[in-house]
Amino acid sequence: MKKVKVGVAGYGVIGQRLADGVALQGDMELVGVADVAPTLSVRALKERGMPYDLYTALPEKRKDLADAGIPVSGTLEDLVQKVDIMLDATSAGVGARNKELYATYDKKAIFQGGEKNSVADVFFHGYANYEKGLGAQFLKLTSCNTTGLIRAVDCIDRKVGVEKVAITIIRRVADPGDYHRGLTNALQIEHAPSHQALDLMTIMPHVDATGILVHTPVTHGHIITIVMTTKQELSTEEALAYFGEHPRIRIVSLAEGFLGNASLFRYARDLGNPRGDMYEIALWSDSVVKSGKDLMFAINIPQEAVVIPENMDAIRAAMQMQTDRIEATSLTNKYLGIGKWKEHA
Repeated sequence: MKKVKVGVAGYGVIGQRLADGVALQGDMELVGVADVAPTLSVRALKERGMPYDLYTALPEKRKDLADAGIPVSGTLEDLVQKVDIMLDATSAGVGARNKELYATYDKKAIFQGGEKNSVADVFFHGYANYEKGLGAQFLKLTSCNTTGLIRAVDCIDRKVGVEKVAITIIRRVADPGDYHRGLTNALQIEHAPSHQALDLMTIMPHVDATGILVHTPVTHGHIITIVMTTKQELSTEEALAYFGEHPRIRIVSLAEGFLGNASLFRYARDLGNPRGDMYEIALWSDSVVKSGKDLMFAINIPQEAVVIPENMDAIRAAMQMQTDRIEATSLTNKYLGIGKWKEHA
């Protein structure tokens, strides 16, 4: 079987996880990763024995890597020429500039949620609009919050239809280890509607969505509360049964000890998941209630890893490895080990 050759630009929070995710896919080959400097992530890559070839995104910075004793296999341009498709996990705006390089060599590329929608041909989600990504040259993924939100909304929409949703996002202020934001002992609200609600409508235009976002001084995950109006009324038991069928949704409860975002991060570490990552969103069974005919529930978004499965889906769509949405997402899930917890439930 010929494997699809994949490169990753940007070896940071998301890029590391994208590289690991591609390496786990049995029908893909990770050719290498590119970055600009001997960051802690790159230094850790060296200390791990360089499991992935490293390419310099800025040739003029190659000496900095060499001075740190980090072997370099070439430039980003060299990497692009060797692959079928690039996963771009660089800082917002850099991906748009990199797009020119990808286009020069007629390569496909997938961009992350921080880039503007105009960078891509298709705004993509593996479950909600997989078919739109088939054969596209440039795809853009949704943000971590939007990715998890769409999983939950799409799950119910495909069962009974969803007319509208109103969301409140309790957003972690920074990733673990970040120092560039100093919000402490305070909450900060943004203008409504939040971009996640607008992005959901871009992916699922038949759903009316609005939302509010609140920044919180925590790092281990976001929590989203959702009030959903469905086309067919359903009970909380029916909703939980539908959520329970979704491989990328983990049903948890307060009684089990899942008291919040930190509980889920700790549980992922106890499972032995690399970096404490969890690909699934968690949905509290205790939070599923009715408000009149509407349904209300709360989900946890593990922001560092939640978008990795959808990136693998995007490769499958762009390269037309599978044309069927369920076949594609199921293969991604299989290689990432998603849903295996259900076997032991």
